[in-house]
Amino acid sequence: MPTMQSAKKRLRQNIKQNLRNRTYRSALKTQLKKFLSVVKEGNAQAAQEELRLTVKKIDKGVAKNILHKNTASRKKSRLTKKFNQMKTPA
Repeated sequence: MPTMQSAKKRLRQNIKQNLRNRTYRSALKTQLKKFLSVVKEGNAQAAQEELRLTVKKIDKGVAKNILHKNTASRKKSRLTKKFNQMKTPA
């Protein structure tokens, strides 16, 4: 446990921020699962809406420094690729 006042405050801040980040990451994972389940069903209209919401959530994660911008870019790219493959079966 920290003894200095500034270290104690930093610990409190870290705990709060960790909780915020964890809840946001959890919500993001849930959104990803929703999107993937809709893609699996094959409903293009619903998948497009879910993709939009998922990309929006990923971008917010980057803005809040929860995700790295390259990680977010990779995730968005892969999701879009999945959506396009679902839309046009070859």
